[in-house]
Amino acid sequence: MTLAEEFRSRNFSIYGQWTGVLCIILCLALGIANIFHLHWVILFSVICLISALILIFIEIPLLLRICPTSPAFDAFIRRFETNYMRAAIYFVMSAIQWISVAAARTSLIAAAIVLLIASAFYALAGVKGQGFVGSKTLGGQGVAQMIV
Repeated sequence: MTLAEEFRSRNFSIYGQWTGVLCIILCLALGIANIFHLHWVILFSVICLISALILIFIEIPLLLRICPTSPAFDAFIRRFETNYMRAAIYFVMSAIQWISVAAARTSLIAAAIVLLIASAFYALAGVKGQGFVGSKTLGGQGVAQMIV
């Protein structure tokens, strides 16, 4: 299935996964950009960077095969294989970034918004009964098995 066919499939888990990739980029960029504040924002920037690293492994399953990780970390990442669990972790990450508004109004709000949108996509996929479908472009649906 090509990327265009994936988007035409109207499967919200595909939309969620690609929004998750956008979240990874935003969390990395905004986490680094806001880490230079001399306020509580530093804490939220570090949390945003950690969120990005976790999301990389959640959204790009190929990396679990390539990168040497511990069995405990692998088990933690594998918890998020369903739409509802992914919606939950994105919602929690979004809520943490929304709390950063109490410390100061920064660009971390953009990360909070996009994390919330990804959570909504995964929640919609779960509510509609759509099974999780990983994008082939990101290493889902048998691509990781072809490498081994």
